[in-house]
Amino acid sequence: MADEGGKGPPGRRLARWAPSLLILCGIGFDLAAPPGYTASPFFAAAPLVAAALLPLRQTIATAVVGMFATCLLAELHGAGDPTQAATEIGTVATVTVLALVINRVVRRSYHRLASARGVAEAAQRAVLPAPPARLAGLEIAARYVPAEKYAAIGGDLYAVQDTPHGVRLTVGDVRGKGLQAVEVVAILLGCFREAAEQETTLEALVGRLERALQREGARRADLEVFEGFTTAVVAEIPRGDSTLRLINRGHPPPLLLEEDGAVRALEPEVSALPVGMGELGGWPDRVMELGFEEGETLLLFTDGVTEARDRGGVFYDPEKRLRGRRFSGPQELLDALVADVEHHTGGGTPDDMALLAVRRTRARGNGHGYGNGYGNGCGNRHENGRENGRGNRRDNGPDNGSRNGQDGDRTRDNAPAPRP
Repeated sequence: MADEGGKGPPGRRLARWAPSLLILCGIGFDLAAPPGYTASPFFAAAPLVAAALLPLRQTIATAVVGMFATCLLAELHGAGDPTQAATEIGTVATVTVLALVINRVVRRSYHRLASARGVAEAAQRAVLPAPPARLAGLEIAARYVPAEKYAAIGGDLYAVQDTPHGVRLTVGDVRGKGLQAVEVVAILLGCFREAAEQETTLEALVGRLERALQREGARRADLEVFEGFTTAVVAEIPRGDSTLRLINRGHPPPLLLEEDGAVRALEPEVSALPVGMGELGGWPDRVMELGFEEGETLLLFTDGVTEARDRGGVFYDPEKRLRGRRFSGPQELLDALVADVEHHTGGGTPDDMALLAVRRTRARGNGHGYGNGYGNGCGNRHENGRENGRGNRRDNGPDNGSRNGQDGDRTRDNAPAPRP
């Protein structure tokens, strides 16, 4: 019934022809077989198959054709046993009635599933909204791939937040599954979005996440019900410089993809416990700071990627599989990664995957931006003004600061005298 209306994957659409094929095979078998053999199993099976694959009207049509074929063939073999013919017709009629009941049940289950799927998709959009494709000089793409086909959301999470401190982002994996994991995801994301705006440092931001999980753990009496902890990477990309800062709390290390195809894992110098386990140790978070140049891409993912295995039990290695490959943007990168993981496993994934890719775009040199380039076209000799206008000597219009990067004093000296 998932194929109702003729929609669905190609295999499902081909299966819709199975009832008709069964009837044709039954007719051919009855005409070719010697006396004493019956084709009634074919005609009885056709409406049952139709009940699971086709809408009610097509199921009824299949049943009518099957009954008609049974009666017609019984008439053609008129010299046969009338009791056997009546038994065959009665069998097909009984199975037809059962098929209609089954079709009714399947239709009802299909609509319930569609309704539940719609609710799950709405919940995913509310809890995990898609980040903007472009933000503060960054190209961004995110993807959530559930392990269960019709589960739109689980225990993995991602978030991107534009703040006064730069663009802050996170990817995490809540321990456990089910509605409890989804509840923890909602708590963490709500806390992250608020703390990302308020806290000036990544350490303080992660501390807020830690306290949020500890409060939730204290609220629940049964720790087995509470999912317990979350592995996460929290990152910050400040405006105006090529810097990346991140804190890793027990999560698979992100990857940094360079323009030439080189890939390196951003392993933390010191391993840290996941978020929510701070009571086991009192050591401070360590911020990893590195360069994040134009054209480079930061890839964050959950362990659904690294724990994907092939038939031989070999784990998927994203660093090795992505090395030497180039992508036009974050979206193409995620498309290729998901396809490669599914190819590695032979189809599907054993665990949910949350993916987030961020690429620093090349500056256009137009003198605009947040917190940088204020001196362009204004006679300002600050380094920021010269740097942002460097190499852009074309006339972009009076409002865009013509001849960016030239000395502001010279612009002022050559200005025409005011009219009397």
